[in-house]
Amino acid sequence: MSIDQSQPRQGPLLGLRVLEFASIGPGPHCAMLLADLGAEVIRIEREGGNGWPNPVADRGRKRITLDVRTDTGRERCLTLAENADVLIEGFRPGVMERLGLGPEQMHERNPRLVYGRMTGWGQTGPLAKSAGHDINYLAITGALAAIGGRESPAIPPLNLVGDFGGGSLYLAFGIMAALWERDRSGKGQVVDAAIVDGVSSMMTFFAGLLPSGAISLERDRNLLSGAAPHYRCYTCADGRDIAVGPLEPQFFSELMQRIEAPESLRQGCSDPDRWQEQSEQLATLFASRNQADWCALLEGTDACFAPVLTLEEAAQHPHMRERGVYRDIDGTPHAAPAPRFSRTPGAIRDSAEDTKGWD
Repeated sequence: MSIDQSQPRQGPLLGLRVLEFASIGPGPHCAMLLADLGAEVIRIEREGGNGWPNPVADRGRKRITLDVRTDTGRERCLTLAENADVLIEGFRPGVMERLGLGPEQMHERNPRLVYGRMTGWGQTGPLAKSAGHDINYLAITGALAAIGGRESPAIPPLNLVGDFGGGSLYLAFGIMAALWERDRSGKGQVVDAAIVDGVSSMMTFFAGLLPSGAISLERDRNLLSGAAPHYRCYTCADGRDIAVGPLEPQFFSELMQRIEAPESLRQGCSDPDRWQEQSEQLATLFASRNQADWCALLEGTDACFAPVLTLEEAAQHPHMRERGVYRDIDGTPHAAPAPRFSRTPGAIRDSAEDTKGWD
């Protein structure tokens, strides 16, 4: 299917105007989230683009190519900002100020503007102006140290946790909070969304459980890191993987019963000193059948089970397909707008070269 541009824009953010300065990673993802829920987004691009063209994350924008280093380009940006509710930029601290497009200059033109700044290290601090990527931001938050095998270096979990979990989602949350406050004060403000801040906020779950001993962040004793035999992945006879996670006793009992586990495993997995031995037993058991066989036996039960699927396979899974989680658009899988709304659902829209009504 292709996107029907004749359909009216829809979603709970209908009427919100967002000015996005093209960047990579979390900035574009945040703008996509807002566009999917009805916001009108204009992206300012430089000649040649940002080097990371992405038909999925870049959807839903109106686009305009400007050289913001020129007086003409700068003035056009300021004019567009006069009619915007939100601005999103992802440059290193100080870059927008040097271009004459920082918060002070923008707020002179539009005091109600919510100025969203997306960085890894934040606007302040000794590392603020240093280059970095998701793996570096995770490294100094304590998150990366807890991820990986017992005897191997830490393993980055794609760039989902930093760029998008601690980055774009916290930027979107900050923007919404600033817009809520603006309704009372009438004033915009700067949202300093730093990945190190967002990931640290996400780590509060673990920080809060450490004092009681309910969880450990040591890789070989962390219940949620893949060390525990009942919360990890296993390889099947056909080389495909499955994921099991029955943490609660009743769910663990159901898994053990359905797979006809030996009594040595049914006593539970509460002793980390036995995890390695128990994982090896389960690995042997799960390697005895193909992934499809385990799906037929366990999927849809309370055994907390799922097959490990590729992105292409995920779009075709019956549950994902029935919910319409993915939509094929010109041969590319697009995730549907999230979250979902009962009265004002969002919609996927294509991009266009049009800024009508803004200036």
